[in-house]
Amino acid sequence: MSFSSKAKNDLARILPERRCCQLAELSALIRMDGSIQISSRENIAIQLVSENAAVARKVIKLLKQLFDLSVDTSVRRKVRLKKNNIYVVKIPPQQGVQVILDALHIKIGEEGLTIDWNAVVPASQCCRRAYLRGAFLGGGSVSDPEGTYHLELITRDNYHAQLLCQMMRKLQLEPRVSQRKNWYVVYLKESEQIIRFLNIIGAHTALLDFENTRILKEMRNRVNRLVNCETANLNKTIDAGMRQVENIQFLLSRIGYEQLPASLKEVARLRLEFPDASLKELGELLEPPVSKSGVNHRLRRLEKMAEKLRG
Repeated sequence: MSFSSKAKNDLARILPERRCCQLAELSALIRMDGSIQISSRENIAIQLVSENAAVARKVIKLLKQLFDLSVDTSVRRKVRLKKNNIYVVKIPPQQGVQVILDALHIKIGEEGLTIDWNAVVPASQCCRRAYLRGAFLGGGSVSDPEGTYHLELITRDNYHAQLLCQMMRKLQLEPRVSQRKNWYVVYLKESEQIIRFLNIIGAHTALLDFENTRILKEMRNRVNRLVNCETANLNKTIDAGMRQVENIQFLLSRIGYEQLPASLKEVARLRLEFPDASLKELGELLEPPVSKSGVNHRLRRLEKMAEKLRG
């Protein structure tokens, strides 16, 4: 089961206590997943389609609790791609359908369907949370935090996308919008923003899973960076040591050990004996001990002497 499906199953169990919040959540679900079928002015049906059984059950529960209408349900199977089940919730033509359309601020006139988008935005913060929860259940997804961080809400209407952004900004989120073919995608990319969104809509189990995975992922990345850094430093030390050994051996072959300055003899001997030792380790072996910079200075002198002899 995908991370998104787990989050939706978690959210589908939440039933707001207040009627206004229930209506806000159902409104978002219908706008994201629904369609209106009109055969005549009096013959109007509403249909919602979801790939998640828990979401379909929640739609039915909200419809029954808010409007007490008869609802038809069916299950189809996709013929392409993953061939998942598709759950269809249909409100057949009946007297109460107009009540739902009024609640959604949808009017049917001679020019077809019109939506009063200015009336769509919930006034209270609790209803905004419920609306965003419905929007995520209807058209949202969140990537597994093991990969890249990404949460998105997909809607057919640009005005709706902007309203979703407006609601999210009121809750201290920073969404962006992009267009994908005929769809508008409202998305969050930063992990902290995704965690905040999951908390706002009440997906607490998914939030904890996301946070735990993110922490483990960042710890692994930090360990990998430290290991890479240590490996790079070790390779650098080994390469420098090999170069220094080569210079010292060249000097000894040309002028002999006794011709080296007194301050460089012991450093040269120790470097030949301990080719993989760090500058700090070499300095601690000297009598008296010498600092790292002091050892580096003496080895540089030996290197310059070798370069001079090589011409």
